[in-house]
Amino acid sequence: MRFNMFMSAVTGVLLIMNAGVYAAEDWSALSKKKQTKLGLYMTPTQAYEHMQKEGDKSLFLDIRSRAEINFLGSPTSIDANVPYMELNEWYAWNEKKNDFKMDVNSDFAKSLSKRLNDKGLTKNDTVILICRSGTRSSKAADLLADLGYKKVYSVAEGFEGDKAKSGVSKGQRTVNGWKNIGLPWSYKLVKTKMYKIGG
Repeated sequence: MRFNMFMSAVTGVLLIMNAGVYAAEDWSALSKKKQTKLGLYMTPTQAYEHMQKEGDKSLFLDIRSRAEINFLGSPTSIDANVPYMELNEWYAWNEKKNDFKMDVNSDFAKSLSKRLNDKGLTKNDTVILICRSGTRSSKAADLLADLGYKKVYSVAEGFEGDKAKSGVSKGQRTVNGWKNIGLPWSYKLVKTKMYKIGG
């Protein structure tokens, strides 16, 4: 009982500390690999609150791979999963990153456009993208900017957050992020929200 109370207190302190990594008005601390051409970003909390208030006028997409969503869960407030990148179909190895190679999904823009149209929205409406940590969503946001989308926001901390740089969690995604700050998410997937090629 005491241990659980202690852990709750520690977790609360960590969440408060991590929630302020980026100030809403000042994104200058954002790493270059997370910056976008449009310069539009949200924290997970901002994305969640935006969808609570403006969800009918916005499209919120989880752009992680189907494998990630299947095993790690997803925010409950997303409109859909449209992967920006997927595992290479031959499971090729990426020597540089020491992991399985991922390729850009050639169906990404088309599937996103369909989801946008299904909601009665246009390229002038708000699109919010979330990935694991904010890197893929920045690249996807740049692609959409090139295609004429005007208000594409990248959730800069992503679903899992940034990696801790020191301590017992060094190298683990325990800093900020949707999941780490306790926003609603679930392992239970909604079939109609899941990605399918051409749909």
